[in-house]
Amino acid sequence: MRECGLSEDEVFASLEVRKAEDLAHSSILSSMCTLPHPVAVRAHGLFMETNLGDPGLFPGTAAIERQLIATLGELYHHPGAAGYASSGGTESNIQALRIAKARRPTDRPNVVIPASSHFSFEKACGMLGIAIRTAPLDRDLRVDLDSVQGLIDDQTIGIIGVVGTTEYGMVDPIPDLAVLATEHDLFFHVDAAFGGLVVPFLPDPIPFDFSLQGVSSIAVDPHKMGMSTIPAGCLLVRDQALLDLLNVDTPYLSVKQEYTLGGTRPGAPVAGALAVLEHLGREGFRALVAGCMENTRRLIEGLEALGVERAATPDVNVATFRTSQAPPGWRVSFTRRGDLRCVLMPHVTAEIVERFLVDAEKFYA
Repeated sequence: MRECGLSEDEVFASLEVRKAEDLAHSSILSSMCTLPHPVAVRAHGLFMETNLGDPGLFPGTAAIERQLIATLGELYHHPGAAGYASSGGTESNIQALRIAKARRPTDRPNVVIPASSHFSFEKACGMLGIAIRTAPLDRDLRVDLDSVQGLIDDQTIGIIGVVGTTEYGMVDPIPDLAVLATEHDLFFHVDAAFGGLVVPFLPDPIPFDFSLQGVSSIAVDPHKMGMSTIPAGCLLVRDQALLDLLNVDTPYLSVKQEYTLGGTRPGAPVAGALAVLEHLGREGFRALVAGCMENTRRLIEGLEALGVERAATPDVNVATFRTSQAPPGWRVSFTRRGDLRCVLMPHVTAEIVERFLVDAEKFYA
């Protein structure tokens, strides 16, 4: 640390140099995050100093968090859902497994997850001492239901389904998994971190939420398709009693118990998340998702016209292709199977897709 501080101009000159080293979103096709909506940025700035870890000091911000959960609960067909704003899908998934473990204590707990699950489940299970049983995928890259059934035993504490898999953009057979969970009295967590703000706005939504009796909890990330500032995740559960399984005493705070994983929790991105939901409404999100899905269709159609085969027909705005190379200058990613992967987020406009296809024509020729 410096003995004498720099001027504000000097500090920001240095920061701007570093910021210029970051990639421009106009070349990023690999991220499930996007540029925040201007209303999210404005709301974030308004709540910069707030701490939801001590809600009695910030009752207005705490009310915003409750409104965010109620808004998402209504979207997911359960206005009475409980929940809280997390740092993102990883925290939400950890918390869901903590609940599952507390709900069904057992000597050798295991959880059945799809092979397509996010790597956060590996972190969570390692932390919590839960064995992972991985169910393979079917030919359409959704979890194989019979395999899930076969992996359940008397030590199983829960099962996981994914809505919008990170690599291929698929939605697991959530209704069938919900039935399975009900039959075995298992905690069923739906990881909809990405697809949770895509699927409800499709013309023919795939059922995945609390309208299905067996669904216990849902993870969704407003900092992804919700265009909030980072970090903004949410964990929703069917009833408050599930969250209360995680309570610890907090005698010196304005609340005497809390169930969250983090202690200090920023209110700013929570306000940003709600601001976007309120500003766009269902109509705005339908238009947003329609644009992203159209760009996904166009990218798949365009690359297939160049002889690059699609790897999957996605349920959400993720496009994958059977090639291990991409045009230079573009930041894409590759799946574990080696397929090229692009995520058509709101910042990936139709113009950007066309520029990519022009470069692809030269590259794959």
